[in-house]
Amino acid sequence: MYQTILFDLDGTLTEPALGITNSIMYALKKWDIEVEDRSTLYNFIGPPLVDSFAKYYGFSPEDCELALKYYREYFSVKGMYENEIYPGIRELLATLKNAGKTVVLATSKPEEFAVGILKYFEIDGYFDFVAGASMDGVRSKKSDVIDFAIAGAGITDLSATVMIGDREYDILGAKHAGIDSIGVLYGYGNYEELNNAGATHIAGMVEDILSLL
Repeated sequence: MYQTILFDLDGTLTEPALGITNSIMYALKKWDIEVEDRSTLYNFIGPPLVDSFAKYYGFSPEDCELALKYYREYFSVKGMYENEIYPGIRELLATLKNAGKTVVLATSKPEEFAVGILKYFEIDGYFDFVAGASMDGVRSKKSDVIDFAIAGAGITDLSATVMIGDREYDILGAKHAGIDSIGVLYGYGNYEELNNAGATHIAGMVEDILSLL
C-alpha cells in the first residue's frame, strides 16, 4: 500500500505539447531555424531542455543557455497556459487526498512554472509539497528533483512511496532514490522505454493508476 505518491507533471498530469513546442519554436527562430512538424520536438518533453538543445540541434553550452532564456521568454507569458489537464486527473488527485495520501509533485520543469500551472488548473490544493528544477540549473536532473522532493516532504518510509511518470527519467530517478515507480503510457514515453528503464508497474490509462495504488 503506497502512502506517498510523487507525480511528474508534463505528460503525466497535463498534456503540455502545444505550449512547450511553441516555446521551443520561438527560441529556435532566433537562429533562423524553422520547424515544419512540431511533433519532431516531442523528444524535448521530459528531459532538461539544455540537454535537448545540445542533443538535437548541436548547440554549444553557451547557445543552450541562450536558447533556454528565449524559451522561457515565451513560456512564462504564453506557453505555460497552452496546456491541458488530462481527463480523470482531477478526480484521481481528489480520491488520493480523500484517502489521506501524501501527494507530491516532482517535475523537471522550473518550480515557479510548475506552481503556476497547478494554480492555473486549480489543482494546487491537492499537493502537500511541490518539487521542481531550479531556475539556475543547479537542480535539473530528475533524480535530483526526486531526492529534493523526498527530503522536502519529509518522506521516511521509502517502501510506501511511488513515483508516477511517463518517461524513463522518472523511472530511473525513482530507482536512484530507492522507491517504486509507475510508468504511464498516455504521455510521451512508450512501453519499451518504461519497461527497459525498470518500471515497477505500467499503467495504460489514468484510470489504471488508482488500481495500482
